[in-house]
Amino acid sequence: MEDVEHDWYSNETATFGDRLADAREALGMTQADLAQRLGIKPATVEAWENDLSEPRAARLNILAGLLNVSLRWLMTGEGEGLSAPVDEMALPEDIHHMMGELREMQRDMVRQADRLGRLQKRLRLALDTAR
Repeated sequence: MEDVEHDWYSNETATFGDRLADAREALGMTQADLAQRLGIKPATVEAWENDLSEPRAARLNILAGLLNVSLRWLMTGEGEGLSAPVDEMALPEDIHHMMGELREMQRDMVRQADRLGRLQKRLRLALDTAR
């Protein structure tokens, strides 16, 4: 097996699409989830992750914010991005449990943000209709 620690997101191995996909997956988001949050089609996110196209500059900033990584890392693999993978099975059980709870909370936060966005949209539509 390759030395994962050594090759973790080196410029030689990871592409923009690789970093985008892994940052999205680290937050428990699907391509459809990310597309919805950006107001684009899931096929667009898929094309980005497959390095068939790239987002425009304005979307890059939004992506970095949504994925909790730096713009520099997203573009080049350098700077603040994802942490190197951890062998969770080698960790004490309480830490393993806390990591699972943290991931669950992150997924809940993404769902709540989506719910908030839908509610804001409904409110805007209701206000526009009331005028």
